[in-house]
Amino acid sequence: MKERIRINNQIRAAELRVITDSGETLGVISFREALNEAEKRNLDLIEISPNAVPPVAKIMDYGKFQYEQSKKDREMKAKSHVTETKSLQVKIGTSDHDLALKAKNAAKWLREGHRVKIDLFLTGRSKYSEMDFKKERLDRILTLIPEQYRIASGPEKSPKGLTVVIERSKTGK
Repeated sequence: MKERIRINNQIRAAELRVITDSGETLGVISFREALNEAEKRNLDLIEISPNAVPPVAKIMDYGKFQYEQSKKDREMKAKSHVTETKSLQVKIGTSDHDLALKAKNAAKWLREGHRVKIDLFLTGRSKYSEMDFKKERLDRILTLIPEQYRIASGPEKSPKGLTVVIERSKTGK
């Protein structure tokens, strides 16, 4: 949760390091002097760094301060990228054409920066086949992916069959 910003009479510190809206430093002055200076300029006294010693306050319009804060928050949100784990499901009998389409999707997700979890879905007696056979079937789709990737966690038994997780790589396969 965001901490609440104190303005004007909500500020509790006896002394403040005060900065004006133009960036000029007024130095460390008492709370009363700072509040009087803000009122003289028809602006607000805003505590911007309450944990500093002494706390830092800025004399500026509170509406302008809120606008600048929301603008900074939007920029930070736009720059952050959430990595998702996308899932692909492949069966032992999946055709080469379908594997190529799934590999194309996996490459697209890797370019976007997501991780891709590929499940080799096993049914019936294919669950009991040789591990080498299952790995070879999983390698069929991995070789079709045109994007460079690295195996983040790989081939592991899962309740449905065999699972491998790949992610984007800077070097190579």
